[in-house]
Amino acid sequence: MVKIIIFSAVAGIVGMGLGGLVSAVLLKKPSENMICWLLSFAAGIMVSIACFGLVTETLALADPFVCVLGLVIGIVVIMILNRITDRITETKEEKLKIHHTHEELYHASEIIKNPKEMLRSGILMFIAIALHNVPEGMAIGAGGTHDSRLGLLLTAMIAFHNIPEGMAVAAPLLAGGVNRWKVVILTSIAGGTTLLGGLIGAMIGNISDFAIALSLSSAGGAMLYIVFGEILPQFTVMTKSRTASIITLFGIIVGFLITLMG
Repeated sequence: MVKIIIFSAVAGIVGMGLGGLVSAVLLKKPSENMICWLLSFAAGIMVSIACFGLVTETLALADPFVCVLGLVIGIVVIMILNRITDRITETKEEKLKIHHTHEELYHASEIIKNPKEMLRSGILMFIAIALHNVPEGMAIGAGGTHDSRLGLLLTAMIAFHNIPEGMAVAAPLLAGGVNRWKVVILTSIAGGTTLLGGLIGAMIGNISDFAIALSLSSAGGAMLYIVFGEILPQFTVMTKSRTASIITLFGIIVGFLITLMG
């Protein structure tokens, strides 16, 4: 269990914190296009994790029906949680069906101007990040319980994915005048939900091979929905080009090569 906690902390807290640090120290306020491209590449890495890591390991532990069942469960759960988040953040004047900025994508469309608005936007941001990080933690927990090498590989790839995600969280905070070191701390804390996912994945994974297979494929389904149901469609709207899709494909190839080397 200690191993899973360390893996999850590195992937979530360190990964997100590094993203916040890059924004706070080097870029201050990264452009929309830069965040789109970085997150698109990271999305490709996530697809590789799901398809070449989680699904492959699932099929080694159980039959294809279990794999398909887990994928469907993961997709449905994230769809429901995303809908709940959208309901919470919707107002009569604004329905977040199409997001035109990365702040809207992460359900925090208002730029922070005072402490009260910072608190509201921060809560919404934390809810959205929790949706993205919990299934990633589950993958690490279940994968690390099954095979330490798989857990380590997932940790490295998810940490890399979380760097641009941390940048996306940090950008509106910096624009709102929040102290840059506080921003780094906040983005690190936002990655802490990966720990929760890691513990859930580890507990489920300790039950049986069937439980490990189902949790791995469920985490994979959740990741695939985040990429194809959230990131790619919205970034295509934001950039008005196919660049995000091309960069995602490049990320898939790089992720596949990393998986082979692992």
